[in-house]
Amino acid sequence: MIGSIIYYFFLYPLSLLPLWFLYGLSNLIYIILYYVIGYRKKVVIDNLTRSFPEKTDKEIKKLCKEYYCHFSDIIVEGIKNLSISQKELEKRFTIKNTEIVEDYFDKKQSIILTSGHFNNWEWLITIQDILLPHQAIGIGMSMSQQSLDEKINKRRARLGMIVTHSGNYKRQIEALNTPYALLVLGDQSPGEARKSYWTKFLNQRTGFVFGTEHISNTFDLPVIYYTVNKKKRGHYELEFKVICDDPKSLGYGEITEKYVNFLEKDILAHPSEWVWSHKRWKKAEPKDINTLNETNEKNFNNRFPRK
Repeated sequence: MIGSIIYYFFLYPLSLLPLWFLYGLSNLIYIILYYVIGYRKKVVIDNLTRSFPEKTDKEIKKLCKEYYCHFSDIIVEGIKNLSISQKELEKRFTIKNTEIVEDYFDKKQSIILTSGHFNNWEWLITIQDILLPHQAIGIGMSMSQQSLDEKINKRRARLGMIVTHSGNYKRQIEALNTPYALLVLGDQSPGEARKSYWTKFLNQRTGFVFGTEHISNTFDLPVIYYTVNKKKRGHYELEFKVICDDPKSLGYGEITEKYVNFLEKDILAHPSEWVWSHKRWKKAEPKDINTLNETNEKNFNNRFPRK
């Protein structure tokens, strides 16, 4: 009930306003988030300080401000996504090298598209099925407000994207009779530290959800990393990079390591364009990580024998 009220009386009406107005609102949101309420400012500064130990306090503060400006834009662009037209999305979201994905489609081969919460991911979710020849599928996390979650996902799916959750994506995939592109954002904080893949990321030990590597081996899917490059305010360009063609030809953790390296390079190039207000490092690495890694690798190789 509360979710429906928020959607019908606030979010959707607000999304109908032109982007030039919403960007003006974004400027106000930035002032409120950064200067007035200090929304998760300690989390942002702590994350930035650990990730960039070479930067001075002045540089961290400057980067923090740049992040809140960007984050405010992402908020209003996410709201606009509820009603933005296909024509407008096609003008604002383009692809640099679509031939990489088209080659797989020509071979009738499904793929995994993976990246992180870097720049505008909401617009891609909505426009993916239009931009690419593959049937678009996206794995998302459920919101606490179920009614709001359902309405937002319905708007995300209006141009052909199949929005699913981790509990039923297999059924969705197996029901398809056409090549699909499964969209996975793999940079969220893992649910369980002991089931995560741990590696060095942004100067600190970091746990990653092992889902992309697990799915690619289960369904024998090539993995494509994509970068969302911000060309200017409200305009983005997608660029694809192949992580692997044949997942079972790679050793345990190699897909995840390549993904982490690509993501880290994107963040280092444009640090303000990643989501720093998320409590990304709230899980600690298990003390018996070496033994745990050996066990996880053994179990993985038993289930998915290497070539």
